[in-house]
Amino acid sequence: MSVTDPIADFLTRIRNASDAKKILVDIPSSKMKKNLAEILKKQKFIVDYSVVEDNKQNILRVQLKYTNGTPAIGGLKRISTPGLRVYKSSKELPRVLNGLGIAVISTQKGLLTDNDARREALGGEIVCYIW
Repeated sequence: MSVTDPIADFLTRIRNASDAKKILVDIPSSKMKKNLAEILKKQKFIVDYSVVEDNKQNILRVQLKYTNGTPAIGGLKRISTPGLRVYKSSKELPRVLNGLGIAVISTQKGLLTDNDARREALGGEIVCYIW
């Protein structure tokens, strides 16, 4: 099945699995989704992820993180969509929940968190908010 916005699909699958208290969620893999999963792992929103080889397409298997039954991911929101791209300079980058969450920014150096992009003085496309 063809998906118009694969990043929104990635975020929705994680949100739904988290709400359903699932431990693992399988997502069709791509380079950008792997980079997004790596950011989630570094920021301790997920336990781990792995790429499972399949005969048709590789699958990204994400292990969700819970603390006393509460998901580590409180919310996910897609900002820049295929129909409306949102770009900001390094000085205009948003702070999610006053620094408690992260904004994922697509820069010329790849996907970065808002703090990393500010530190390197890089702007770019705001992909999503995670808190």
